Amino acid sequence: MISLQKLTCSWSLIATVASLVTLVSIVHMFLFPSVPSFDYFGYKQVKDSCIPINETINVENKHILPLNATFPADLHKAVVYRGAPWKAEIGQWLSACSSVATSIKVLEPISGKKCEDGCSGQGICNHELGQCRCFHGFSGEKCSERLELSCNYPATEELPYGRWVVSICSTHCDTTRAMCFCGEGTKYPNRPVAESCGFQMILPSEPGGPKDVDWSKSDHDNIFTTNGSLPGWCNVDPVEAYDLKVKFKEECDCKYDGLFGRFCETPVLSTCINQCSGQGHCRGGFCQCENGWYGVDCSIPSVHSSIQDWPQWLRPSQVTVPDNEQVTKSIVGLKAVVEKKRPLIYVYDLPPDFNSILLEGRHFKLECVNRIYDQDNATIWTEQLYGSQIAMYESMLASPHRTLNGEEADYYFVPVLDSCIITRADDAPHLSMEEHRGLRSSFTLDFYKKAHDHIVEQYPYWNRSSGKDHIWSFSWDEGACYAPKEIWNSMMLVHWGNTNSKHNHSTTAYWADNWDQVPSDKRGNHSCFDPEKDLVIPAWKRPDVTSLTLKLWDRPREERKTLFYFNGNLGPAYERGRPEATYSMGIRQKLAEEFGSAPNKNGQLGKQHAEDVIVIAHPSESYHEDLASSVFCGVMPGDGWSGRMEDSILQGCIPVVIQDGIFLPWENVLNYESFAVRLGEDEIPNLVNILRGFNETEIEFRLANVKKIWQRYLYRGSILLEAERQKSSFGHINDWAEKLSELSDDDDVFTTFIQILHYKLYNDPWRRQHTNMKNETGIPKECLLKV
Repeated sequence: MISLQKLTCSWSLIATVASLVTLVSIVHMFLFPSVPSFDYFGYKQVKDSCIPINETINVENKHILPLNATFPADLHKAVVYRGAPWKAEIGQWLSACSSVATSIKVLEPISGKKCEDGCSGQGICNHELGQCRCFHGFSGEKCSERLELSCNYPATEELPYGRWVVSICSTHCDTTRAMCFCGEGTKYPNRPVAESCGFQMILPSEPGGPKDVDWSKSDHDNIFTTNGSLPGWCNVDPVEAYDLKVKFKEECDCKYDGLFGRFCETPVLSTCINQCSGQGHCRGGFCQCENGWYGVDCSIPSVHSSIQDWPQWLRPSQVTVPDNEQVTKSIVGLKAVVEKKRPLIYVYDLPPDFNSILLEGRHFKLECVNRIYDQDNATIWTEQLYGSQIAMYESMLASPHRTLNGEEADYYFVPVLDSCIITRADDAPHLSMEEHRGLRSSFTLDFYKKAHDHIVEQYPYWNRSSGKDHIWSFSWDEGACYAPKEIWNSMMLVHWGNTNSKHNHSTTAYWADNWDQVPSDKRGNHSCFDPEKDLVIPAWKRPDVTSLTLKLWDRPREERKTLFYFNGNLGPAYERGRPEATYSMGIRQKLAEEFGSAPNKNGQLGKQHAEDVIVIAHPSESYHEDLASSVFCGVMPGDGWSGRMEDSILQGCIPVVIQDGIFLPWENVLNYESFAVRLGEDEIPNLVNILRGFNETEIEFRLANVKKIWQRYLYRGSILLEAERQKSSFGHINDWAEKLSELSDDDDVFTTFIQILHYKLYNDPWRRQHTNMKNETGIPKECLLKV
């Protein structure tokens, strides 16, 4: 035990010392290009300038780093690290420790286990486990068993094609994917006949009313006929149709991925994870890897690959090659030494049921992905908020923080694509929704439970920490509310940070996603979100060229004339408003009652409507411009979570958060008081008075912080990965890529995520209690002690 003195300093003295520390550090960095000595941040830095107070601390031959003195918090209790205002303890540790982290040498295993019969040409061999990953419609240890996946439920006298399901088919069913096509004997046999296309329409009973579909009666006349100016969908010539020379059934369209054009006449790229990393072919969503490569995105080299083709996250590497005697035998593994920085993430290569098959078999190309491809194979970014799951997954697979060495890893990512599971729940009979009583929440819970069972059975890593070092992604509206009880110890990446402290029930207005009815023996009794271990990550927002060109995030205060802005569904009081009283938990409705600036169905405005307060329900054609012209922007739930926080930040507007007990993206790690405003739901009537109470200095301060952190709500790295792929394929980049490339290299969503993992690696209480930290860390030993 040693005796130390606790230091008490004046704020002015601390600021002076901190400035000197910074100046000395900068000078040192210019004079000595290597990483600055950690002594500059040490105890002696401020000891002689402060008033000592005697105190004894139990420490064995260690030094304690005075982070609170060297990196003081501001008046909002934030500590700035790389431009972002963090909660003080996190910001101090990152500033002192993560900033000086160095690389360590990691031994990366390159596997070479073989699969029986080469997976029969109907799958990819996982060379780490020696197991086949079978394509959609095939199964068995060798992928030699062909499945019969029917498009239709069993027929009845009343329903000859069975009851409705998305895959329902009156023509030719491809039973490897449960998808409906025109089939042989038609002019275009590979043209989809999706859903209502193949069935008779019921005309509306009154003018302007909606059409309905008679699922008991096929519509082969409008599908197969070759008569005159009204040919069937399966025979209509695209050129003639585009020239308006013939008519065709309007309900028929091109829903399946890999086809483009009004008549599916152009084969195009399908969407795969990382587009198979240049080492495979994307077949409908499943990567068919070249020989020597495997993994969901063909990014893992086996011993049969060429070292010069290895991905960047395995370079540069020193490879241990077997001697001549061993080379003559079958090589099952190599060792490659690679320099990496912690944290190190091991990404499970799960069976394709949890990822690739969900992509390959989807019936609507826009579902659960952040991009598709047009007739020129150029990227089309989608508006799917759930695309964040794909973006995060792709970034993790391509990250230098990825490792193949599970023994050296700090975290383990389990890639279950729940957004694809949920959107595909009603796609086809083989998905077996019946046993879940139509609840997609229960259906999805089972997928996570099966993934848990797989990694526990196949790998040794789960039981070492009871899953606490594992990471799961829940991208849907209710977040991890319906996570199976077996995985609740893990970290959850969600969009809906409901702590259940106030809204202690399912908050969605869509009954199929409601988790209140999920049996407790499956779900247990956990909350939806635990801020001590989980993270709320930003929703996917496509790169908007106009916003990037105009630099809306950087618009100055004097050009922001609107005090408060919100544009979105305001509930049943407005035209086309959601009818459920539970929508938005009633929050948007309360806002509209007070401040609605456009008439509702009864022609009424809000009780407190004001000229510089805009609360409207009808979609604005200048939505981003309107946000960028406002000082404060509303952030409230929709059907559960919404992407309004991201909209506000990306257009440089100060977010006003109104949702009690529910965390927003990064809220449990960043200091929201420095760039946002949080109000209680019962404070809605006083909203405008509160906002008018902010002085200009405070407004400018928060606007400035929004400008500094906006890229932390943008998936810039994932988008630039796609730009690199496009440049490699076509030799040029699109306008969105060009504008993103012009941005300063600030930290984005994934970089922020890595910084948080680094902090948690050495500061989570369970790691301090149960981890001996024997592995090489790359940070000074002082950072391993709790300050």
